[in-house]
Amino acid sequence: MRMFLRNGFSENDRAKTIEHSGIRVGEIIAYRAWRVTEKTWSANGEERLHSVAMWQYVWDPDKPASGDVRSHGIYSFRNAIRSSHEYGYFIDPKGPLLFGKVKIWGEIIEHEDGYRSEFGKIASLDSGDPALLEKFRRIYQVDQVGSSESHYLK
Repeated sequence: MRMFLRNGFSENDRAKTIEHSGIRVGEIIAYRAWRVTEKTWSANGEERLHSVAMWQYVWDPDKPASGDVRSHGIYSFRNAIRSSHEYGYFIDPKGPLLFGKVKIWGEIIEHEDGYRSEFGKIASLDSGDPALLEKFRRIYQVDQVGSSESHYLK
């Protein structure tokens, strides 16, 4: 996600100064990518998806991802992302990407292209390598949601 400088301040700096508006909403469905790595650092060697930029961050299938929105948080996009090029990454030796939807909630900061949230949970895995999609849909107990996969670029 792009972090813009406005009047010499980054969006992180601006977020630290924003007072809570008191508005509460339910969860938001947004879009993001996850990185598939060959091995995770979990003690039992379970295969898990990782964040793209913060590749050390492992998404657990049994509990929400979380982060402090004042400094980082869970990033997601307003519009569907279908390729690593759209995500802002090109072919990377750290592993392929899977694309899908994420439910976000808690404290949320809205950015020009999307959101930074306190919590997130994988809602669907929609695009990427078909064998990896099948495997990680089972692990995260999610399906493809929405229109047909032919919509997405491989």
